[in-house]
Amino acid sequence: MLRNAFEPWHLVLIILAFVLLFGSKKLPDMARGLGRSMRILKSEAKALQDDGPADAPGQETAAKPATEPHPEPSARH
Repeated sequence: MLRNAFEPWHLVLIILAFVLLFGSKKLPDMARGLGRSMRILKSEAKALQDDGPADAPGQETAAKPATEPHPEPSARH
């Protein structure tokens, strides 16, 4: 039913629609802005990975309140 649903001429129509809607002068600026956004996203994601998870064992953060250990549950008979 959806065999060969996306063909090369579909891509041509999509590009033509973008050029007609946004104009040929605005498209390079949009692509440049998209590239900058992707670079920022990539650098932020890498920074998050470098920082590591905040709740890793052995690490305590100042934002976490100190909690007392929970008493062990009593054995049921």
